[in-house]
Amino acid sequence: MPANELGRLEALNNYAIVDTLPEAGFDEIAELAAQICDCPAGLVSFVDASRQWIKAKFGPLPAELSECPREISVCRATVCIDDILYVPDLSEDQRFNTSPLVTTGLRLRFYCGVPLITQDGHALGSLCVIDFKPRELTFEQREALRRLSRQTMVHLELRRKLLERNEMLQDLKRARDRAVAEKDVSDRLLLNILPQSIAEELKTRDRVEPRFFDSATVIFIDFSGFTRLVETMEPASVIDQLDQHFTKFDDIMAAHRLEKLKTIGDAYLAVGGVPEFNRSHATDACLCALRIIDHLAKLNRQREKLHLPAWQVRIGINTGPVIAGVVGKHKFTYDIWGNTVNTAQRVEAAGVPGRVSIAESTWQHINKRFETEARGAVEVKHQGLVSMYYLNRIKPEFASDSAGTLPNDRFWKQDERVVGTPPASDRN
Repeated sequence: MPANELGRLEALNNYAIVDTLPEAGFDEIAELAAQICDCPAGLVSFVDASRQWIKAKFGPLPAELSECPREISVCRATVCIDDILYVPDLSEDQRFNTSPLVTTGLRLRFYCGVPLITQDGHALGSLCVIDFKPRELTFEQREALRRLSRQTMVHLELRRKLLERNEMLQDLKRARDRAVAEKDVSDRLLLNILPQSIAEELKTRDRVEPRFFDSATVIFIDFSGFTRLVETMEPASVIDQLDQHFTKFDDIMAAHRLEKLKTIGDAYLAVGGVPEFNRSHATDACLCALRIIDHLAKLNRQREKLHLPAWQVRIGINTGPVIAGVVGKHKFTYDIWGNTVNTAQRVEAAGVPGRVSIAESTWQHINKRFETEARGAVEVKHQGLVSMYYLNRIKPEFASDSAGTLPNDRFWKQDERVVGTPPASDRN
């Protein structure tokens, strides 16, 4: 047993050579060793904790021979020395003459092996030649075998470095894949916060230029009686139900090309025609509002059967110019500013639960397709009186349902210059 056995076994493990498939380079070394020494057989083998494992062999050896127990191996003696082990006749050497390899089985008679030693002095295995009769080697043959063993270690070292390189490349690939996956996650998170075009601009330029839109439609939604409603509910239930409502609002907005901007408590703000302009933003906002009112009406009918309080909203819509941009450095927010936003909020606040209130500026865009109801004016700071209307439904001739919440083909075809093209949800 070598004095540095634990270190030797660790070094052998680092080369990852044991139990690997045949390799042409090692097969050629075994053949060359046999030819140099004029022997019938040559082997390249490695000695682990329990066996001698044969990496390459040449000559008339059994095809199934791939290893032998360490306790009967001749090479186990080779790894214990730092020099060549030369035994002209194994049957006359007291160290080996009782080995089954000599007395039975292969009936070996001659052995000459050189340890395969690393730069750190660990003998991993041996390069050896064998014969089935006693033999003598010249000094030149033994020296050639010694040099060939050093070349075997060079080959083994190159193989180890290639494996390390491949492992490093795999590590780089895994790191790159993780980076790509993390980038995809961050991109998805960014898209949950910002519109796609704004997110791309932020990633490309590290900032977003504020933009003026001369026509956009703002929709403001607020739950009526929210404070009284939550007093009878558990906090977790409040958050869960708000999340369900706002998630449904998100789906409706996305289906009609509106951009959700933010929620403030129980209030919800979205805009149409920003950041990508389209001619139908006023129409889209009104369709969203009717869909939301219809959704809550159906939900409240179920809640009434369970004797649960209703969730009612006031919705205000206004059309006009806005300024849009990104605020914040660590937590980005895409937002809009201007009197159009303030007016939408005032129109919502002046409305009644369960109905949609729209400003006259929006009414001018949508009155040909929707049934509306004049309801007077509301005072708006810096603007004076603003005429308001209730939005009741889509006119019957333009609706595909009796409730007047879903448009038909005629809705979009009439005066397409004004309305524009329908969103994907209404084209399908």
